[in-house]
Amino acid sequence: MGKPVRPTTISDVAALADVSVGTASKALNGRGSMRAETRQRVREAAERLGFQPSAAARALHSGRTYTVGMITTDSIGRFSIPVLMGVEDALGAGRMSVFLCDARDDSIREQYYLETLLSRRVDGIIVTGRRSQSRQPIGANPPVPVVYAFISSTDPADCSIVPDEAGGARKAIEHLLAVGRRRIVHITGPEHHDSAVVRAAAVGEALAAVTGAPDPALAVPTMFGEWSEAWGRQAIGILLASGSAFDGVFCGSDQIARGVADALRSAGRRVPEDVALIGFDNWDVMALGCQPPLSSIDMDLEGLGRAAAELLLAAIDGEPAAGRHVRPCRLVVRESTAITGCG
Repeated sequence: MGKPVRPTTISDVAALADVSVGTASKALNGRGSMRAETRQRVREAAERLGFQPSAAARALHSGRTYTVGMITTDSIGRFSIPVLMGVEDALGAGRMSVFLCDARDDSIREQYYLETLLSRRVDGIIVTGRRSQSRQPIGANPPVPVVYAFISSTDPADCSIVPDEAGGARKAIEHLLAVGRRRIVHITGPEHHDSAVVRAAAVGEALAAVTGAPDPALAVPTMFGEWSEAWGRQAIGILLASGSAFDGVFCGSDQIARGVADALRSAGRRVPEDVALIGFDNWDVMALGCQPPLSSIDMDLEGLGRAAAELLLAAIDGEPAAGRHVRPCRLVVRESTAITGCG
């Protein structure tokens, strides 16, 4: 039998790169100040030798565990899973792991998970959920950095990152106006829901900026209801029964919009020829399953997750960014508004 193969050590990397062991360690951990070429030479040596630093060794030298906790109230995962994917994308490059905890809107369960994560000595915590409104801080003066993603903290000293829902709603209205629609109705969720209220206010402002006032042909320019396909169908029934003339519909969610599309088709109204239709969320299950495929506003939740992770890493490194950070939404155009010749 031959000799057992000895695992590559940091000393081997240092020797190949012609630097001290301390310099090699700092270069691989991203710490310390050194010339860029020295850091690159060490990394190339490590790659050539197939060197893999152990998690225990990294934690011992840095005082960090290279783990992050993520607490969510979104049991279904509709919003938290895309955020988590973005977080993992950003942290994966640094070989950091994420512990996901589902608090299920239970404050006792949430505090249990907070204590559990802290007992595991996580380097930081990301808090998220299924609603974007503000919430109370997860704890008083937690010993590790905390970033709120998609939701925000009521404490301005905390770091929160949220989508620009008002800006997204304005983009939806501007798009409907750009394809020639002037009698636009907004069908959205419950009036007590923060997202519904924020988006409705932005719709009113966007329409007023162009027309000066809601079209008198519309009895109800904004209709509050539920986040469901059933409400979308019901709302169209109400509009048609009232005799309201409308040629554009902006829905507060893709689920509502899919119900709207079904109801319009059943009533003999063509989308987009008779009524241009746009949703919010860009949830592919709904947007692509809609007939025709649905134009929608995308909050870029994965991008938001990546940005949250970057803010958390900066805070861990001693550079916190307090306050509420807003990221733009983007318009995704599909057949429900794309009329040939309208741009």
